[in-house]
Amino acid sequence: MNKINLAEISTRAPEGMEKKTVKAVTQEILGELDGLQNLLFAEHKHAILVVLQGMDASGKDGLIRKVLGNMNPQGVNVRGFKAPTEDEKDHDFLWRIHRFAPAKGMIHVFNRSHYEDILVQRVHKWIDDETAMKRMQAINDFERLLTEHNNTTILKFYLHISEEEQKERLKERRKDPQKMWKYNKNDTTEAKLWKDYMKMYEEAIEHCNDVKWQIVPSDQNWYKEYLIAQTLRDTLRSFNMEYPTL
Repeated sequence: MNKINLAEISTRAPEGMEKKTVKAVTQEILGELDGLQNLLFAEHKHAILVVLQGMDASGKDGLIRKVLGNMNPQGVNVRGFKAPTEDEKDHDFLWRIHRFAPAKGMIHVFNRSHYEDILVQRVHKWIDDETAMKRMQAINDFERLLTEHNNTTILKFYLHISEEEQKERLKERRKDPQKMWKYNKNDTTEAKLWKDYMKMYEEAIEHCNDVKWQIVPSDQNWYKEYLIAQTLRDTLRSFNMEYPTL
């Protein structure tokens, strides 16, 4: 993959797209997704892993609720990865991740993921570049293992918001009573490291792209939800699934 510059990629919907129209189409897609997910579970031949990465306030939680919330909870599992525990630190960095890879018939969603170990840890200089490159190769091998040996389709989304939009959303967390629970005093500190995070995201996308990344404009939640719902729907359609017979 050629080097990318995230600053040159739009964070907004193309001109001419109408919010009302796009939201109506999204609702139709979500209705279809419910049936397709049930078919995935019944046929039991494929697995899907959705990887969501993005800066604080890029809308990962809302996306999960809006796009995946209508599906049968028996067939969808959401896992968030925060700072590793002491037990997890005693293992290789992928140990805690592999345990939550999806079984056939399942859709698993990683709200943050194994990529934190080459993003946060590099920004804060907890690992050096040599270690980071080794981890990137391990990630490529891990994703290849899932795709080649368990028929897992991995959908990797980088939720691409602008620095200005992030600032506005972080302000909302301090003012909106329904969003105050999301506020973390470290948010402001991490936001100041924007340029460092962008550099590390660019390198992660460049070096871990055997399974292709999708950069999703995310300043407008309705457009982000539409793109990801559409991608998930089209992926499930491509399996040409059938219900098992007697």
